Amino acid sequence: MSFSNPSGDQGDDALMTEINMTPLVDVMLVLLIIFIITLPVIHQAVKVDLPKANSARNETKPESIQVSIDARGQIFWNSNPIDLTTYVSYAEKAAQKEPQPEVNLRADKEVRYDSVAQVLAASKRAGLTKLGFITEPQ
Repeated sequence: MSFSNPSGDQGDDALMTEINMTPLVDVMLVLLIIFIITLPVIHQAVKVDLPKANSARNETKPESIQVSIDARGQIFWNSNPIDLTTYVSYAEKAAQKEPQPEVNLRADKEVRYDSVAQVLAASKRAGLTKLGFITEPQ
């Protein structure tokens, strides 16, 4: 069986009897380069038994203090009713702690703004910096 033209004519319609090796060689060279580059990344040459250590810092979570103000203006420190002067002394003690505790302020929507402003001003004077307002989602 031959791949030649039966009419014997060698024109444009002649069948090509040779395989073009250039694209095959190009693909093989590209694959060889890829394997040469990735093989050292995959294979670690030196086996070392590394010591075990914890590199993460032990972070202590700051305590959370719940300060509530009801509709009458009564202040509560972690559900214990207190007055404003007692709040100031508690806030000063809390400001000295390391890390400083987070103060979550929960104020009734009917409370006078004056009561909330006094608690905020006392917190600032005491040195509390982590103060957040707690609200209900709609």
